[in-house]
Amino acid sequence: MLYEWRVYEVVPGKMGALHARFKNITLRFFEKHGIKVVGFWEAVIGATNTLYYMLVWENMTQREKVWNSFQSDPEWIKARQETEKDGPLVQRVINTLLSPTPYSSMR
Repeated sequence: MLYEWRVYEVVPGKMGALHARFKNITLRFFEKHGIKVVGFWEAVIGATNTLYYMLVWENMTQREKVWNSFQSDPEWIKARQETEKDGPLVQRVINTLLSPTPYSSMR
């Protein structure tokens, strides 16, 4: 298994719009394409314009196939563009792929 840790540095004042997009749009497309979400997080102390979330994949081949399918979905592209008609919601995305250690409970 691979775990993908994604960090979105959100444009100031756009966190509510990003939450709405994930809740009302993105999660539906994740389900459509078979993207499995471990969870979403926000900092209690620290940067408040950052959204963290984790995805789980069987392997890198599956990740590339599914993620590319999601990213090129015309309906997703249209929905994303509509949510960004007043400008982008995210300034920067930091993406890390993690492999559990042999002693991790998340193997």
